[in-house]
Amino acid sequence: MPSPLPTLSYGGDYNPEQWPLEVQVEDVRLMQAAGVNLATVAVFSWAKLEPEAGRYEFDWLDEVLDRLHSGGVRVDLATATASPPPWLTRQHPEILPVTADGTTLWQGGRQSYCPSSPVFAEHALRLVRAMAERYAGHPALALWHVSNELGCHNALCYCDVSAEAFRRWLQQRYGDVEALNHAWGTAFWSQRYGSFDEVLPPRSAPTFPNPTQQLDFHRFSSDQLLANFIAERDILHELSPGVPVTTNFMVMEHTRNMDYLAWGPELDIVSNDHYMMSADPAPHRELAFSADLTRGAAGGRPWLLMEQSTSAVNWQPRNVAKRPGEMLRASMQHVARGADGILYFQWRASQAGAEKFHSALVPHAGTDSRVWREVVAQGAALEAIGEVAGSHSDNQVAILFDWNARWATELDSHPSVDVRYLDRPMAFHRAFTDRGVGVDVVHPDTDLTPYSLIVVPTLYLCGDHVATALEAAAARGATVVVTYFSGIVDENDHIRLGGYPGAFRDLLGIRTEEFLPLAPHQHVELDDSTTADIWAEHLNLVDAEAVVRHRDGPAAGMPAVTRRAVGDGAAWYVATRTDELGTASLVDSLLTESGVEPVVHTVHDVEVVRRRADDGRSWVFVINHTDRPATVPVHGVELVTGTPTGATGVALEPGGVAVVREA
Repeated sequence: MPSPLPTLSYGGDYNPEQWPLEVQVEDVRLMQAAGVNLATVAVFSWAKLEPEAGRYEFDWLDEVLDRLHSGGVRVDLATATASPPPWLTRQHPEILPVTADGTTLWQGGRQSYCPSSPVFAEHALRLVRAMAERYAGHPALALWHVSNELGCHNALCYCDVSAEAFRRWLQQRYGDVEALNHAWGTAFWSQRYGSFDEVLPPRSAPTFPNPTQQLDFHRFSSDQLLANFIAERDILHELSPGVPVTTNFMVMEHTRNMDYLAWGPELDIVSNDHYMMSADPAPHRELAFSADLTRGAAGGRPWLLMEQSTSAVNWQPRNVAKRPGEMLRASMQHVARGADGILYFQWRASQAGAEKFHSALVPHAGTDSRVWREVVAQGAALEAIGEVAGSHSDNQVAILFDWNARWATELDSHPSVDVRYLDRPMAFHRAFTDRGVGVDVVHPDTDLTPYSLIVVPTLYLCGDHVATALEAAAARGATVVVTYFSGIVDENDHIRLGGYPGAFRDLLGIRTEEFLPLAPHQHVELDDSTTADIWAEHLNLVDAEAVVRHRDGPAAGMPAVTRRAVGDGAAWYVATRTDELGTASLVDSLLTESGVEPVVHTVHDVEVVRRRADDGRSWVFVINHTDRPATVPVHGVELVTGTPTGATGVALEPGGVAVVREA
C-alpha cells in the first residue's frame, strides 16, 4: 500500500463534534499555520453518526471532511467503532465486558464491549460498511483507521460469550480434548476435561489457575482483537480499494495484552500510540525501545506515530508537563526509528470529559502559549526533514522479543516475582543506545542472517526451532548472548527436562542444576568488580568457559557469565542480573567480538540513529537529552537549519536536536 502522504505526516486526532462551527473554521486556519497535513477524524463519533440503530447522520462529517480538504489537510478516517453508543449497550447489555471475578463493566467510559460479542460485531461492521460506502471516494481520504487502541481497556473479557469463543479457539488449536489435556497438564490437581464444553476462561479461582490455560487465554484474546480488526479491514479493502488501513497499537512498557508482532503483517501501515510515563526518570530510553519494537512489528517498514502528547496527560497519578524542547526531542526519536508521521492526541484540548486535562496541539491557553509556539516550530522542522520519508534502518544488532514469552514469563507460581520480561531487553537496548549502536527488536522467527550480534533476553518460552536458528547464526559467525530464565519451557509452558536452560543448553555448553533466586534487596559481588541481584544459578560448565564468576552469595565460585565458541561465532550466557556497569562491560565485549561499529561515536544520553534510503543517501539523527552542549562527529548538511556541519561535526545546544544528511 502507498504511504498516505509523500512526505512526513503531521497532525493529530481531531474531534470537531466537541466544538461550534466558528471554532471548526478557525481550526483549519490554525492547522495551516502549524503545518498540519493529516487529521484523524471520527474516532469517538459513533453516537453522533448513528444516534439510533440503523439511522445515520453523516451531513456534519461531510462538512468537516470538505472543510479539511479545502484547507489542504488529508484525513485519517476512523471507523468510529471504538466505543458503542449508550443505545446499543442499553438494548444489548449482553455485549458488556466482564472481569475475571465476574464484575460487569458498564457504559459510561469507553470500550464497553466484549471483543467476542457477535452482537457488537454485527452493529460495528454495519457502521463500517456505511462509512466506507459514503467516503471511499472522498478526496481528503488518506487512510482508514480501524477502531482505536484495540484492547486498551477490554482485552481480557471473561463473560459467557467469551467463554464460548475461547472454547471454539481451543478446538481449532488442539483438535480434540485429549490434546488440550496434554497441553494444559491437566493430570495435575484433577483438572482433566471430558469435553471442551467443560472449559472456562481462567476466572478467579481459590488458588493459582492453570498456567497454560492462562497463557492460551492471552493468545486467544489477542487473536480475537486481531480478528475484529481484520473484519473491519476486509470491508474497507472491498469498498475502498487502494486506501491503506491501519489501527493504532500501544507499544509501551505498561501495555502487554496484544501480540503486535503477530498483528503487524495484517496492517497496510503500522501505527502506534506512545506516551511517556512521568514517574520514569529517563522516559526517553523506554521511548527508544518501544519505537524500535514498533519498527519490528512493521517488518522494518516505515510506520506512523498516531498519538503522543504535546505535554501532560490526564491518566497518570501525577501528570508532569513536558519541559521546553521535550516535545521535539520525543518526535525526532520516533522519526529516527522509522516513523514517517508524527501525530498527537489531540488537535484541540477538550473543554469537558475525562480527558479535558490532556494536553493538545492547541492548548486551553490558546495560541499565546509555549506549547503552541513549539507546535508551529515542530511543523517547520518536520517539513525541513521531509526527505527522510520512506527510508529505513540497516542495523547489525537484534534483540529477540516475543509476546508469548512475555505472557508466560510473568505468570504466577514462578521462582521469583522479581523476574520481569522487559527488564533485560531494555537494559541491553540502553547499553547499545549509549554506545551509538542501532538495534532492531524483532520476533525470534525473523531471518537472523543480517545480524552480527543477537541478544536473547528472558526468552522463557520458545520452540525448538529458535535454538536451531541461533546455532546456525553462531556457526556462520554471529555472536549470540542468552540471559537467564530463557529456553526453560516449550510452547505449552512445559518444563524442558534434563537441566536448564533447556532449549539452549547445548548451544551454550552449560547445564544449570537449580535456580538460586535472591532475596529482595540482596546483591552479590562478581569477580569483575561489578554487582548483580535478583537471580543466580547452580551452573556447571560442559564445554564453555567462565568469563565472570560469583564472588559471594548462593552461587559463590560458580560462573555468572560464560562463553562457548560455535563455528565461526560464539554463544554467551548471562546467569544473573548484572548491574548497569556489568551490562555495559558485557556489551563492550560483545561489540568488540562481533565487529559491530556504532553509527557515530557518542556520549551518554546523546542519542545517534541512522536512517538510510535505497539510493544510498543516509541521515543521522542526533538528540541531546542532557543539559550540556554536545558535539558529535557526523558531517554533512543539517536539515533543520539548512547549514553544513562544522569541522568537528554537529554542535548541539543542551536539549537540542539535529538531522544531518551525511556527506
